[in-house]
Amino acid sequence: MDPPVRPRRSVLYVPASNARALSKARSLPADAVILDLEDSVAPDAKPAARTAAVAAVAGLRPREVVVRVNHASTPWGAADLEAAARSGADAVCLPKVEGASEVRGAEAALARAGAPAAMAIWCLVETPRGVLAAYDIAGASPRVAALVAGTSDLTAALGARHVAGRAPLLASLSLVLLAARAHGRAALDGVELALDDEAGFAEACRQGRDLGFDGKTLVHPRTIGAANAAFAPDPVDVERARRVIAAFDAALAAGKGVAVLDGRLVEELHAREARRLVALAGAISARGMG
Repeated sequence: MDPPVRPRRSVLYVPASNARALSKARSLPADAVILDLEDSVAPDAKPAARTAAVAAVAGLRPREVVVRVNHASTPWGAADLEAAARSGADAVCLPKVEGASEVRGAEAALARAGAPAAMAIWCLVETPRGVLAAYDIAGASPRVAALVAGTSDLTAALGARHVAGRAPLLASLSLVLLAARAHGRAALDGVELALDDEAGFAEACRQGRDLGFDGKTLVHPRTIGAANAAFAPDPVDVERARRVIAAFDAALAAGKGVAVLDGRLVEELHAREARRLVALAGAISARGMG
């Protein structure tokens, strides 16, 4: 059975050391929130941020809640994973993943700490090594639910520039997306740093959607609405998807393996994608958060 469809149009990073941001996040229409213990938290503030993140999880429902831990090689990584395992969060997000062994190490640490079986792992792919190992990372554990493109770090690691159209990153984005889809995982696009460029942000969202990403990671609440709009199913497409499902089901009932709708063949793969689209639209509507 396929896993339930979860909207991940907008995934907002929230610094767990910022009490005001944590409080504000409760009312934001983001599909998911990543409580960040890593890049946005100063070293001296990390223990307190860990405590704050655990305390914040319950108040952020019904959206998906993820805790981004510090890397296992840091002084905080082990304690972050142990706290996240018992936090009630939906997932932990591992930074700068470069191989399957890191995922398996985190999986073992979560199990030792008593993490529920349903707790997922999201993997940030943000280095050249990580991109080249993305296929192995995505398949390293049944807990892996998503690959997240870490485009800011990746751009720096490549020695590339932040340019309109993101040409320097397209090969890497495609590899991350291919790896995720090969293992049936979600794929999330990276953040945009130019917060005042609304047109550029909207175009980046459209590009990510057209490439096949499920949604976009964000660093500011003002971008949530644009991401939600860009990655939401078009109502026209949803209506056609319902017609595709009806046509295919009618064909199956008649003992046929294919249907014809508006002069085009409808096969099982088309019906499967149509069901996913309708389910996604229904999940967004049920959320009622934009």
